[in-house]
Amino acid sequence: MESRSTFVPDGLDGERVDAGLAKLLGFSRTFAAEVALAGGVSMDGKPVMKSDRLVAGSWLEVEWAPKREAVIVPIAVPDLGIIHDDDDIVVINKPAGVAAHPSVGWTGPTVLGALAAAGFRISTSGAAERAGIVHRLDAGTSGLMVVAKTETAYTALKRAFHDREVEKIYRAVVQGHPDPLAGTIDGPIGRHPRSDWKFAVVSDGKPSITHYETIEAFPYASLLEIHLETGRTHQIRVHMAAQRHPCVGDTMYGADAALSARLGLTRQWLHAAQLGFAHPHTGERVSFEAPYPDDLQHALSILELD
Repeated sequence: MESRSTFVPDGLDGERVDAGLAKLLGFSRTFAAEVALAGGVSMDGKPVMKSDRLVAGSWLEVEWAPKREAVIVPIAVPDLGIIHDDDDIVVINKPAGVAAHPSVGWTGPTVLGALAAAGFRISTSGAAERAGIVHRLDAGTSGLMVVAKTETAYTALKRAFHDREVEKIYRAVVQGHPDPLAGTIDGPIGRHPRSDWKFAVVSDGKPSITHYETIEAFPYASLLEIHLETGRTHQIRVHMAAQRHPCVGDTMYGADAALSARLGLTRQWLHAAQLGFAHPHTGERVSFEAPYPDDLQHALSILELD
């Protein structure tokens, strides 16, 4: 175990415990929250949780177990689709249930593990457990990802994503009918104030912009095409839920469990359908498409029959 004791500086007065620890000790906010949830944080001798507020001048005591490094474990994923492969990049159609990269607490398959099992050499740029990963999809979201195979490609793609030069088009089936049928959602996204693993539209969140257009309307749901300007964690799921139109199947963000069950869904109806960017070696614009996986197509077929 490691520990640290210090007075809370004036500059952190009123900060949430997890945010304050991240600034004070250099933790990620997620790890700081985990330490607090494990009972490792006390202020003036009293345990505090991650959403409690720091008080300037209070005596803060923190105890934590050193974070174990996540390791890439080669695990074959038979339904991982290879959409494109060249010397610089590999573009995949990721199935649901697969995380982008290893992380503490995740024991399932990963994109990097699947590519390693298939014999792909990936860029070593970035953190070791995230080598070659320039963007992510939620484990429960299917669709297109590009992974860098060289250091040059990694640098170019990271810059393109940062500068919003990548076209990311999703398809989502949401509950009800958005009004208007097409529009833009501009709402800052940050950690949910009362839930460990969720995000929400909050005043102090990061700028987040989602454009949507209704493609087809059903009696109880709508198929949307969605263009992302930004790429926040859970962005589409959070923005649609904030409009009271959560993705069908997304029970974490308030989807109707009965409708999810009727459609045979065990995850959100959300798919990264198109991805376009300048090729990191040639500079030419390239674009890729991925078909719906079987579970989403099945749910869509039932909706079309209603």
